[in-house]
Amino acid sequence: MDSNEIENIIESILFVSGEPVAIVRIAAVLGISEFDVDSAANRLRDKYSYERRGIRLVKIDDSIQLCSSPEFADYIRLTLETRKPPQLSQPALEVLSIVAYFQPVTRAYIEQIRGVDSAYTVGLLVDRELIESCGRLAVPGRPNIYRTTPAFLRTFGLESLRELPELPEVTANEEGREGIRNAIKELEIKNEELGVKS
Repeated sequence: MDSNEIENIIESILFVSGEPVAIVRIAAVLGISEFDVDSAANRLRDKYSYERRGIRLVKIDDSIQLCSSPEFADYIRLTLETRKPPQLSQPALEVLSIVAYFQPVTRAYIEQIRGVDSAYTVGLLVDRELIESCGRLAVPGRPNIYRTTPAFLRTFGLESLRELPELPEVTANEEGREGIRNAIKELEIKNEELGVKS
């Protein structure tokens, strides 16, 4: 097996893997020494760098991996965010549902419904631009009030909030909580159908 073929095989393995692959494993598969794999990886790394390619080969401990070139990070992020938004966790979906259905709301209101501290999740949704502060409540402490953003509508494939699944009558009892759970479940289904990922 010549050096060019070794490089091509390593490139193929790393491309398909998407994760770091141990040099020792590649050497075992190809029936060559770890030194030969390391040398081929170094040649590939230099070639990608010299040709200013869109990918780079990086070493992580005793493994190697293909990754995108840092200078193209902005283009990649913009392209992939439009196509495949970040996956939302269960707590994020819960907070997002509460904001969507009851906006504008304070964090205290969200926490009252959920029964747990939601500061981190609210901050995460603000960072992802799915919700935004739209002012302050005119009460002592002047807490922020939150609403959904146009990015929320795009992420869930909605033209307006009127397209949200209908929320049943909500009360403070268990039946009201069950209604909220069902509404959250519908958003989860929409989340899965659209492949909303993180």
